[in-house]
Amino acid sequence: MNNFIQTEQIQEASQQKWQHQAQVKEYMSAVNPPMPTIDVIAYPSQLHQEGKTRTIPFDLSESLKTDVPATSPNLMASFLRICEGDTLKTTAKATSQVFYIIRGTGKTQMREGTIEWKAGDLFTLPNVLDAIHTASSDTAIYWVHDAPLLAYLGVSPASPRFEPVLYTKEFLSNKLSDIRKIAEGRNRTGILLSNPNFPITMTLTHTLWALYNVLPAGVTQKPHRHNSIALDFCVAAGENTYTLIGKDIDKEGYIINPIKATWTAGSAFITPPGWWHSHHNESEEDAIVLPIQDAGLIMNMQVLDFQHIG
Repeated sequence: MNNFIQTEQIQEASQQKWQHQAQVKEYMSAVNPPMPTIDVIAYPSQLHQEGKTRTIPFDLSESLKTDVPATSPNLMASFLRICEGDTLKTTAKATSQVFYIIRGTGKTQMREGTIEWKAGDLFTLPNVLDAIHTASSDTAIYWVHDAPLLAYLGVSPASPRFEPVLYTKEFLSNKLSDIRKIAEGRNRTGILLSNPNFPITMTLTHTLWALYNVLPAGVTQKPHRHNSIALDFCVAAGENTYTLIGKDIDKEGYIINPIKATWTAGSAFITPPGWWHSHHNESEEDAIVLPIQDAGLIMNMQVLDFQHIG
């Protein structure tokens, strides 16, 4: 009898151990839960123009309710300011990193080798934990990586999915010029940066997507939307160049109650997922924007849902 009671007690203790976190939610109250708000936020170029060598993180972890630094649920963006002759180490437990050189010259050293760079160059790194950046002139860099995604999944990179890749300013400019000739008269003109290791998504990396997009003088690009979050960086722009961003459009295809994000060279801003946005260049000079998104991941899930007003 005592053995039977002890067996029951052991079984009950075992059930309590494995069931104490078991929960259920009523379907309609939990099928579309309120998620942390992702807002339109601007990061002006003044952040990286002065001061000591440092990383300037766009950390929204408090509003995103995450325990790790994050600019969006999947990505983290920062400015790097490196004074002439200084060295700055970046560390990220990530599968994909992209660096765009805003200004300056220098080199980046990692286990795979050394990349020399200048203003207007862009390069990607795979799961390189540490990278050492040395500036030979006053330097600013735009840095985006997918460490928040890995932290959410509770994983570490197992092996690199691609090799480091350098996209020089000359390469980007020449390819953009070629596309402009082909796409003359179209409402959108830009080049998607890609990597041969990802032929299905045709993206910068398996998680990251990047567009080198020219907005010609006097042109308005009609509204479009997508389910990926855009971390937009302005490469070049004249006065009165901006993006209008809003949740809805009217029957004429115009954004209702838009938020205005002004383009200033060297600045960045966030475009929330699913929001309509249109680009406007009311100046007399061409502008270039470099949006970096988690669209490599979203596209692989087949839920990007890109829509645009024709």
